[in-house]
Amino acid sequence: MKVISKLITSIILLSLLLSNRSLAQNNLPDLFKTPDWAKDLSIYEVNVRQFTEAGTLKEFEKHLPRLKEAGVGILWLMPINPIGEKNRKGSLGSYYSVKDYSKVNPELGTLDDFKSLVTKAHAMGMYIIVDWVANHTAWDNKWVEANPDFYTKDTTGNFVPPIQDWGDVIDLNYDNKDLWKEMISALKYWVKECDIDGYRCDVAGMVPIEFWIEARKELELIKSVFMLAEWDTPEIHKAFDMSYDWNFHKIMNSIYKGDMTASDIVEHFTDNKKYFPADAIRMLFTSNHDENSWNGTEFERLGEAAETFAVLTCILPGIPLVYSGQEAGFNKRLSFFDKDTIIWKEHPMKDIYKKLFVLRTINPALLPESSVTFFDLNDDDLLLFSRSTDDEKVFAVFNLSKDQKEFSFDDKNMGGNFRNYFTGEIVDFSIAQNLNLNPWAYKIFVK
Repeated sequence: MKVISKLITSIILLSLLLSNRSLAQNNLPDLFKTPDWAKDLSIYEVNVRQFTEAGTLKEFEKHLPRLKEAGVGILWLMPINPIGEKNRKGSLGSYYSVKDYSKVNPELGTLDDFKSLVTKAHAMGMYIIVDWVANHTAWDNKWVEANPDFYTKDTTGNFVPPIQDWGDVIDLNYDNKDLWKEMISALKYWVKECDIDGYRCDVAGMVPIEFWIEARKELELIKSVFMLAEWDTPEIHKAFDMSYDWNFHKIMNSIYKGDMTASDIVEHFTDNKKYFPADAIRMLFTSNHDENSWNGTEFERLGEAAETFAVLTCILPGIPLVYSGQEAGFNKRLSFFDKDTIIWKEHPMKDIYKKLFVLRTINPALLPESSVTFFDLNDDDLLLFSRSTDDEKVFAVFNLSKDQKEFSFDDKNMGGNFRNYFTGEIVDFSIAQNLNLNPWAYKIFVK
């Protein structure tokens, strides 16, 4: 769903203030284990409706070889369920207005089409997670008639949206434990019937964490799943492997506008390490379906720095997300409620993403849990850091400003020769090196 930035920011800040920072990593139980296959992969968000002219699962399936060749590891499909018609927005409605949790939207195809997509993705070594909308349903969901007590009602007994702006959906009431049973049954269905690998859960923090813990327990009895929460607080990791790093996204936008600097990134990742569980994975992104449609493309928000920040999301601790069309440099706000097909073309970002995705799979230094060390050059526009394990190291240099930067770097602890990952140049950082970076330029070195 469209997330109102001010609302989400307020919820996040309030949560942290009320907790008095008590949700530090040592205070959160480690209830679930992230699947090993997920940690070195990238995530690609699939907007099936807009991906092809037909907007079907079958037509998207034809893109699997291209995405595999591009290094994509995890495919996140936006909701595949039928869309409500009552109070629908636009001509096609929102994916996030679910009419039936146990069926495939006929506009996308059939259950067999979806099973075929999952099977072929698995055969190529890719994984499928499905967008799940547990907080609310369409006004004409079958539960409205069959189980009206599943829903939140106002003082006069009327159904209500979870947020006033979301008038095409109505809020579910998780005080009703019978709802828990039905929702968990639906979640289990897609894992058992179609062998999907997990879920991306819409506005996950608006649903009780106790529900998600119970749901995860049930899913884990079927197979080890990967769970991504559209939320941004430490507590959500009681049930989820990964959460959105919305604050980092906002910092990138603010740096480009001149309101923040590289030092704010250092502070943010220091806080992440301090307040989130040790095994919590954060999702890093320059765009997604909400950002693209409501706040603008990465080129609108980040201008000539769009490539630089995209690279940054692939190198800092976390897992990077690419939204449909980003690898093609698609610079358009996609309509959210109507047909608006992506125009595919060759673009430099395709090769950049591919090289970085490959690096993530072959170099353990870029695993989410590997260490990060930031270097201070007394210049808030420069971001220098290393990612490392006992045997591997990646060193990154970013100029996060519109000014040319010339500087010297010397750190004997870097330990010798590094190869510029994009040019092949060998550089010895155990001795002083003079570096020259154009505005918004970057260099990635691999030991």
